[in-house]
Amino acid sequence: MGLSAGLTLEAIVVDCRDASTLGRWWAEVLEWPYAIDDDGFVSVFQPDRHSPLLFFMNVPELKTAKNRLHLDFRGDDQSALVDRFLAHGATRIDIGQGDSPWVVLADPEDNEFCVLASRQDQAR
Repeated sequence: MGLSAGLTLEAIVVDCRDASTLGRWWAEVLEWPYAIDDDGFVSVFQPDRHSPLLFFMNVPELKTAKNRLHLDFRGDDQSALVDRFLAHGATRIDIGQGDSPWVVLADPEDNEFCVLASRQDQAR
C-alpha cells in the first residue's frame, strides 16, 4: 500500500511575529472558529471543521521576501470579499500579476494571498 493511503493535509502553517493577533485576524475576516493553545499558537478551523486548518505560530524573524506558498480564496462575490478583507486591514499589493482575474492582497504581517473570481464570473 502506498504512502497516500490514509494521508490527509491536516494544516497549513503560517509563521508570524504575533500568532495570537494574526490568527484572530484571519478568524475574524473569514468568520471561522479558532482556538488558542497554551503556547499562544492559533488554529483557525473551516466552518465544518474539516482539514486543512490554518495554524499560526510565532517565529522570531520578520518576513523578508515574497511567499513561496500562498492561500487562494474564492467566494460568490469577489468584489465583496476583497472589500471585506480591505475593511479588516488587508492591503492590495502588486507582485507583477498584471491584468489578472484575481486580486492579490496581503494580511497585516504582509503574507500574500489571492481572491479569485467566483466560478460563475470565471465561466464568462
